[in-house]
Amino acid sequence: MKVDGKEMQAIWVEADGGSVGIIDQTLLPFRFETLRLTTLAQAAHAITSMQVRGAPLIGAAAAYGLWLAVRADASDEALERAYAVLLATRPTAVNLRWALDEMIASLRNRPRDERPDAARRRADEICAETVEINAAIGRHGLKLIEEIAARKNGRVEVLTHCNAGWLACVDWGTATAPIYMAHDKGIDLHVYADETRPRNQGASLTAWELGRHGVAHTVIPDNTGGHLMQHGMVDLVIVGADRVTAQGDVCNKIGTYLKALAARDNRVPFYAAVPSPTIDFTLVNGLTEIPIEQRGADEVVHMTGRTNDGRIETVQVVPDGSAVANYGFDVTPARLVTGIITERGVIAPARDALAAAFPERVETPPQSATKVAT
Repeated sequence: MKVDGKEMQAIWVEADGGSVGIIDQTLLPFRFETLRLTTLAQAAHAITSMQVRGAPLIGAAAAYGLWLAVRADASDEALERAYAVLLATRPTAVNLRWALDEMIASLRNRPRDERPDAARRRADEICAETVEINAAIGRHGLKLIEEIAARKNGRVEVLTHCNAGWLACVDWGTATAPIYMAHDKGIDLHVYADETRPRNQGASLTAWELGRHGVAHTVIPDNTGGHLMQHGMVDLVIVGADRVTAQGDVCNKIGTYLKALAARDNRVPFYAAVPSPTIDFTLVNGLTEIPIEQRGADEVVHMTGRTNDGRIETVQVVPDGSAVANYGFDVTPARLVTGIITERGVIAPARDALAAAFPERVETPPQSATKVAT
């Protein structure tokens, strides 16, 4: 994707060949800075602190984090420790576990002296595969937008929640991939971006990247989407996902469920754009089986912004002594989902349909860090 005309990805190997570059997303939209990661601890911190975030990017960052760990110590014991450290950074996004399992599978039974190069190759492949998958998602989602544009003969209005853009996915994004492709093709479209409290990833990240690429957009408070749908101002909703169960339940940023309810009530199509590694065939019922991350109260209590004189300040917006709950995600039941946009097409949110589309994922059991030892 492009930032003011310059092509960018959200993660890369630096020119020194021994470190990883990332965009510090906690500083956006007011400051654009990159960081260089050289150790496992730095990679784990980048994921935990949300300097990198979004399910596909978390997976890619974890893969490179394991590579950095192997560069320092390629022993079986160190590899198991690195796996455990990275797996614990974010509990909800299944891409994290998938990427780590892929890395372990590529290193198991290899001599120690071959592991650093093998780890780098597999991490590079995971990044490249992520970009290819997202591009395919974009092509399938583009067809939905084209159908609406042809039928409507006017501007297509898309609503999205949180940030499922290229900042979250190495390149292209998931929910945004169809949007970018439609924009680049010259289709007249406009995006409503939910602000997405408490971290405001829609306002600070989705709006930032859409603006830098030249896509028309409007930031709206989280509670505005239902009103827009009631008045015919939204043609379709496209969101991302951090985990999708075998039966099509969609776990995404908190507030997604409410958008799905409003979409169903107003007959607005509701799609989740999902790479196959985000589908967790080991789980069925999202409401009972997906661990929902509960983050610190500080994200709700405080907000950061730019003052009129250009200073970046953090202020408190909640009274002293008030209890705070900060659930990071919610689950949208499959019955509220129109379809799941994947790299293999738009799939019905149903167990049989998902299994038929990705039989190899169903048949492959999860790996385990305990299987590393040779």
